[in-house]
Amino acid sequence: MPVTTILALAFLSAPPADAGLTYPESRREAVVDDYHGVQVSDPYRWLEQDVRESQEVSDWVDAQNEVTFGYLHALPGRSEIRSRVEELWDYEKIGAPFKAGGRYYYYANDGLQNQYVLYGMDTLEDEPQVVLDPNAWSDDGTIALSGLTFSDDGRYMAYGVSEGGSDWKTWKVRDLSAGQDLDDSVEWSKFSSAAWRPDGSGFFYSRYDAPPEGEGLVEANANQQVWYHVPGTDQSQDRLVHRDDAHPDWGFSSSVTEDGRYLVASIWRGGEPNRVSVADLSTDDWTMKPLIDNFESAWSLVGNDGSMLYFKTDNQAPRGRLVGIDLDDPSTVQEIIPESSATLRGVSQVGNGFIAQYLDNASSRVHRFDMAGKRISEIELPGIGTASGFGGKSDDMETFYSFSSFTTPPSTYRFDLATGKTTLLKQAEVDFDPNDYVVRQVWYQSKDGTMVPMFLSYKKGLVRDGNTPTLLYGYGGFNIAITPSFSPARLAWMERGNLYAVANLRGGGEFGEDWHQDGMMANKQHVFDDFISAGEWLCENDYTSPANLGIQGHSNGGLLVGACMNQRPDLFGACLPGVGVMDMIRFPKFTIGHAWRKEYGDPEKADEFETLWAYSPYHRLESGTAYPATMVTTADTDDRVVPGHSFKYAAALQRAHDGDQPVLIRIERAAGHGAGKPTSKRIDEVADAWSFLEMHLADGATVIESDQVSAPTP
Repeated sequence: MPVTTILALAFLSAPPADAGLTYPESRREAVVDDYHGVQVSDPYRWLEQDVRESQEVSDWVDAQNEVTFGYLHALPGRSEIRSRVEELWDYEKIGAPFKAGGRYYYYANDGLQNQYVLYGMDTLEDEPQVVLDPNAWSDDGTIALSGLTFSDDGRYMAYGVSEGGSDWKTWKVRDLSAGQDLDDSVEWSKFSSAAWRPDGSGFFYSRYDAPPEGEGLVEANANQQVWYHVPGTDQSQDRLVHRDDAHPDWGFSSSVTEDGRYLVASIWRGGEPNRVSVADLSTDDWTMKPLIDNFESAWSLVGNDGSMLYFKTDNQAPRGRLVGIDLDDPSTVQEIIPESSATLRGVSQVGNGFIAQYLDNASSRVHRFDMAGKRISEIELPGIGTASGFGGKSDDMETFYSFSSFTTPPSTYRFDLATGKTTLLKQAEVDFDPNDYVVRQVWYQSKDGTMVPMFLSYKKGLVRDGNTPTLLYGYGGFNIAITPSFSPARLAWMERGNLYAVANLRGGGEFGEDWHQDGMMANKQHVFDDFISAGEWLCENDYTSPANLGIQGHSNGGLLVGACMNQRPDLFGACLPGVGVMDMIRFPKFTIGHAWRKEYGDPEKADEFETLWAYSPYHRLESGTAYPATMVTTADTDDRVVPGHSFKYAAALQRAHDGDQPVLIRIERAAGHGAGKPTSKRIDEVADAWSFLEMHLADGATVIESDQVSAPTP
């Protein structure tokens, strides 16, 4: 364990006067940790405190926001950009229908509603009825729906409620026949669904012990447990199904097989890979017995046929395959759908067969197979883009999906598994002409020679003279694939003659587990090299230039932006690191951060610490460096990546920076990591980001003096 020394209340940072701004004073303490003989300074540790519990941190947030919002609201063109973003955002959004308990449901937003509304109907031809409207739960839209499931008998619906963007959720239970909620309130659940028994007699969920008062948004989440709740009862009567105090960093995601026979728990300690345990619900003994007893591969339950359980796995198949394991003979793994050259991202058991969703060069392809794994046909999609959905019961003869791309608004479809016919149900109507835009995929060479794909989207007529303001987006981690999808925010960016680029970096899931592993742990620098090489390629091919190149990423992508702007401040004109993991030495100490050690490494281990220390954004800032114009973004209720990461990075950046461009932090109040954020807040954030980029990209960038602005209420 590191040795920590706090010598004294130390000194105040000397705020620079770059961009005509005076940054708030950020108190520094002489805090030093000893990690494996390395002295790690952490002068802004006090900024790790919960902003809602520390008046000093809250005052610092207010002071930073006063500077930031005063600057942003005075930017030329911001009002125009916001108005146009709102216009583009204002279209009816309808998700693909799904069937549950004998009825059809779908999510929809009439355009600018803060939260999506859940609708239900008996047939697709019926007039839909409102089932849940989260917009009625709060005036500002900060209370959100965070998951729901239905009992197969159609009687009950369990739905999660979260506040301020927090990962914590409270489960409520609605009697659908009566159209009203029961008194049930199941609290302290996080990273969990509600898995019903088919007869509606109860559901399984995961929860943590209640954290100490005032520490729920920062305390490390440990000892998740599996519980069973019966509708109409108090949570104190719930049955504890599983708890493993010997492994406090393990988590449990539960599913109940369609026939109700088995409880299948995926046991995780940081994403993939995972273990699997099974309990037989036909007996009174619900002890979870190991089926996969190691963390060597990823296993995702698809369905079952009696004692045969079907799993999508990367076991002996880096790009994924479908296998069956018979619980009567679990030592044998039966291959159903073998690995292919495309990456298998999802499988559903529907229509007496399987529907497999693949990524082929980061674009969706969908195929049907029979129960023996024989390919039936491909489900034709409208083009290069992203398809999602394809759910249902094993004997359903219909399924639904949605499709979108960078310049293709979302459309929803019904697929008839008996006839193979696809029917368009709804196509979004957005105020733009997709024929005015170009989408292309290019491949570029990274530092070590690896070829990496990148999507480019822009308005026709773009001149490759190096002067186009360009936004390069990336993520590169946790086996997550970044695929073509529609965004009114990105459309507003491209509509103004700007270019939007997405690099499919190593660490992601676009090309299977090998691609993922080549960008994690000791290979994490590959991700940064891929992103930097993408920027260099855009400049070398005259799409843009360093002065016109902006970069953006969120969460793990915020880490990406922080690391790359530290390593190559000369390559970028503006940077937008959002809700990023910026302190790679202390990240395991907060909420669910310990689960990321399998992706990043463990700072308590000397060799892994060395890798983390080499790129940690907070620690790799160099005093006296002219950094690009930067706007860090975070939110005060983010309990996924706690805001202390961004607070400390911004304070250190403002002290280290020696240049003419602003380095700001934008802190959203009453918001979290991103999920459930109200539409109004999203539009404001986009308008601020695009106007900031346009101010600091291109030859016409100017400086706003602090005495020119006033600070509106953020």
